[in-house]
Amino acid sequence: MIYWHVNPPPKAPFIASIFNYYLSDDLDGYEEYDILTLELAKKSSGFLGYESFKHQDRGSFISYWIDMEAVQKWARNPIHIEAKNLGMNRWYRYYHSQIAEVKHFHSKN
Repeated sequence: MIYWHVNPPPKAPFIASIFNYYLSDDLDGYEEYDILTLELAKKSSGFLGYESFKHQDRGSFISYWIDMEAVQKWARNPIHIEAKNLGMNRWYRYYHSQIAEVKHFHSKN
């Protein structure tokens, strides 16, 4: 389920930033940064919404943005950069990220 930050949900096209990961055993500080970065993203210009899935040590987080400029601005956020560095060095055994343009979107509520 997508938690839209805008109402009504956006019309395509928009951007999806897709992050898939496997957690490591060292999760010191992970939950705090997870909450903090989501709250900061919600306050970022161009943020449209997100969805998140976690099962055991595997997860996926997809954030939706109005355009690439908004994605790039979020990528430069100092706390987001700090969280990414901690993730690479501590929290994730594996991850990959992708940026995709959503050209068509429909849903049923």
